Amino acid sequence: MSAATAAPRIRVLIVEDQPQILKNQLKILQESPEIEVVGTALSGEAALELLEKKQPPPDVILQDLGLPRMTGIEVTRQVKKRWPQIEVLVFTIFDEEEKVIEAVKAGASGYLLKGAPSEKVIEAIREVKAGGTIIQPNLARRLLRHFHVPEEGAPPEKAPLPPGHREEPPMRPLTEREIEILRLIAKGLSNKEAAQVLGLSRATVRTHLEHIYEKLDVTNRVEAVTEGLRKGLIEM
Repeated sequence: MSAATAAPRIRVLIVEDQPQILKNQLKILQESPEIEVVGTALSGEAALELLEKKQPPPDVILQDLGLPRMTGIEVTRQVKKRWPQIEVLVFTIFDEEEKVIEAVKAGASGYLLKGAPSEKVIEAIREVKAGGTIIQPNLARRLLRHFHVPEEGAPPEKAPLPPGHREEPPMRPLTEREIEILRLIAKGLSNKEAAQVLGLSRATVRTHLEHIYEKLDVTNRVEAVTEGLRKGLIEM
């Protein structure tokens, strides 16, 4: 069986309103044997219209947050409502932290800073297609603070939880290896980077993550790390 048969290419739709940036992104993706660009759109409205016609739908949408008229946040919300199986990866700039938080709340699987090297873009697409979430370290802490909602009477969010504090025990305790992996993803490492640090395969890290999600009753990295912090399993 050929490699192409064993691993179908990842279908990607690019949504970017600036033609030159779109051209650059297209060039990066078309040079990767793993990626098949199935369409491009200059606006959110055009992207949704294209998705109505595209069969099968793309696996991943790579989109700018700063789109005209319909914002990238609203596009993300509409995509996840109508095509929940599609992963959304957003491009952002340094001063759009609030928009990134809103995009993640709307269902985005992660984000990249504009100007990220091509290998990072490909790795991020691969990661979200495999069920991962891309959180860069510079925004991870803010995202975690945002998603942590203290109970009534609890100290302010900025006050760290006492070491070892558990508001409630997990239904099934995490193994030492799972806690190690949870700590690494809390620092913003990808599956590949965590695998390199721990001397494991990416498949093994992915399996551990699936177990972590199941035990903590969550569906993605942001929720897993937030729940790990809330239960006192890890510290930031």
